[in-house]
Amino acid sequence: MPKPSHHIFICTNQRPPGHPRGSCGEHNAMALMERMGMAIETKGLFGQVLLTNASCMGPCSMGPVVVVYPEGVWYNKVTPEDIDEILDQHIGQGKKVERLEMPEELWG
Repeated sequence: MPKPSHHIFICTNQRPPGHPRGSCGEHNAMALMERMGMAIETKGLFGQVLLTNASCMGPCSMGPVVVVYPEGVWYNKVTPEDIDEILDQHIGQGKKVERLEMPEELWG
């Protein structure tokens, strides 16, 4: 298998209901993970894109969080309906999906 050109991380952390920090898991992150995996396969990107689920990546209130490397682009509040756009535009064309990009102000 060749070295993948991109590595996508999806936070699937699940905290108990009512936890003050919330979690990506309570915002349907597992469905996002499943949809991303299927889309990678159907678009013929297996081997080019590596997909990994992650525990908490920090900005819980902005979840589900998706990070795409090597660019290090952080996406927030991603839904399964956003997956094709991320794969087609970011992976396929090398252009960030600006409407999903996490605001820089979040990092302080």
